[in-house]
Amino acid sequence: MNFRGSRARSLGAVLISGLLLSACTSTSGDDGSSETTKESGRPVELTSNVKAQAKQVRVDTLVTVGAENGEVQDVTLRDAAGKKSVKGSVQDGTWKATQRLEPGTSYVLTATGEGTDDKVKQLKQTFTTQALTLQQQVYPSVAPLRGETVGVGMPIIVTFDLPVKNRAKFQEHMHVRSDKRVEGSWNWLSDREVHYRPKNYWPANTKVTVDLDLNSLPAGNGIYGQRGQSVPFTIGSRMVSVVDVANHQMRVTKDGKTIRTLPVTTGDATHQTRQGTKVIMEKFDSVDMDAASTGVDADAPDYYNIQGVKWAMRLTNSGEFVHAAPWSVGSQGRANVSHGCTGMSTANAGWLYSVSKRGDIIKYVNSPRGLEDQNGWTDWNVSWSDWLEGSAIQEGADPSPTASSATTPNPNA
Repeated sequence: MNFRGSRARSLGAVLISGLLLSACTSTSGDDGSSETTKESGRPVELTSNVKAQAKQVRVDTLVTVGAENGEVQDVTLRDAAGKKSVKGSVQDGTWKATQRLEPGTSYVLTATGEGTDDKVKQLKQTFTTQALTLQQQVYPSVAPLRGETVGVGMPIIVTFDLPVKNRAKFQEHMHVRSDKRVEGSWNWLSDREVHYRPKNYWPANTKVTVDLDLNSLPAGNGIYGQRGQSVPFTIGSRMVSVVDVANHQMRVTKDGKTIRTLPVTTGDATHQTRQGTKVIMEKFDSVDMDAASTGVDADAPDYYNIQGVKWAMRLTNSGEFVHAAPWSVGSQGRANVSHGCTGMSTANAGWLYSVSKRGDIIKYVNSPRGLEDQNGWTDWNVSWSDWLEGSAIQEGADPSPTASSATTPNPNA
């Protein structure tokens, strides 16, 4: 009996020992490496650079959404009314808005992301932007007009209704695109006006678009851009005229060929016509010309007030026009008898008016009187090196993505 009991106890000990050995030994793979349990994934954490329920969010904020332990799948950012969406895209794993925000607007941000645990989570929050008065928003007006066909001398003119302190920041967001290679640059005439012109005249028959990404961009002094604009226009045929003041002639060329030479009269010895390259700024089939608008007193000996002057095209702010002057036909081609304007017969003026457009060049030579800076669109009287000095961004070409270092032959000489 004692023997059988001892044997049973020995078998039980062997079984227990075997169980312990099995519990302490790992199994091996075919390559001899030990097998381990795969770590489970983690839930995604979505975060934005704008806090939920935030108030007074700056309008120049570019909203972002990032993901930790996963990736961003989809983001929508809309105003609370659901009428306007803010565009954006995923870059380097983070969704980034490509548009700034509107003032005094409530927004709803909705984002989804997937974690390493293969589960989808959503982030939804609202916020409100700062309110702005009209006195805190600067509006850009643009010339040429949308869809306008202009001459090869037409500058792009952006005029602001409030001063822009952050000129460089604004210029970084002002781009010019064209279907022909053009080298050009912006030049700030003041904190309210900036011009863009090519190094040489625009190539004829060119499609151009000016893009102003200025909406909600800080202009300085608590002022922000009121809106962005994209303005396409066309450069037409190359019309360049040369007025020889001393010889009383105007030679009109189109695309490099002389198409007509016209007898003219320009300013007399007391009212000499200014020399320089001028640009047609406005066209009137009929206009009243009152010398008082040029500073001449009504009781002065040289005062005039002529009603219904035909085929008038403005060249300067001070009042120089090209127009029909039937009263001076006898002097045209012989003597200068005007108060500074360029006069010609009604027939010749009508013809010139019909072939001309805003932005065409009329260059005056052989006059002893110079053209004052900014007395009209005097951009072409500024050397290219001096023009570049007027850019708010130095040490480099214009930031426009289509600006090119390639140049076209200089037709300005």
